[in-house]
Amino acid sequence: MKSTYALALLAASLAATAALAQQPAGGATSTTASAPGKRVDTNTVTATAKVEAVDRAKRAVTLRGPDDKPVTLTLGPEVKNFDMIKAGDLVVVKYVEALSIELKKGGTAPVAKTETGGMAKAKPGEVPAAVAGRQTKVVTNVIAMDDKKQTVTLKGPEGAPREVKVQDPAQYKLAKVGDQVEITYTEAFAVALDPVPAAPAKAPAPAPAPAPAKK
Repeated sequence: MKSTYALALLAASLAATAALAQQPAGGATSTTASAPGKRVDTNTVTATAKVEAVDRAKRAVTLRGPDDKPVTLTLGPEVKNFDMIKAGDLVVVKYVEALSIELKKGGTAPVAKTETGGMAKAKPGEVPAAVAGRQTKVVTNVIAMDDKKQTVTLKGPEGAPREVKVQDPAQYKLAKVGDQVEITYTEAFAVALDPVPAAPAKAPAPAPAPAPAKK
């Protein structure tokens, strides 16, 4: 994302509208969970692609997905079983992102932005797989509220205050000047070989009945 913090401030209204950067696409699902002072939006995209070519020297794999466009990925050393990949294999690609917004009553955490990331990998003998994750957390202060416009002004680590509208009146009433809003954006990307059962063979069409003999 170009500016996670900007997105987070725009989404920090604890609104009833979805706050994720991407809209659901084909093969995508979205979920929303909310509680007083908290909301989590999650978007998951899953697609199956076919391995068209493998470059052992460059550790590169060319995939062709549902959009029929080839994509070449370079797999790092975290994919321990790279030698198991071959042309014709099916690969499941899964992308998950979540945006969590939580009101911290009378919060005293430092106003800051932190980023963490990690990588999980397959064990020797398992199918090739890699999972990468990244999380960005931003803590902001509630410095002003406008009951008439139902807006909250947040000030984060970038310094410039940002006014955001709270769509849900019940959520708005929970906030007070001096509270904090914690925004967490999480994304994970996974690639793994996953055998897909072959489609059952079609039964042969019945042979046409012989034409009646001419008299």
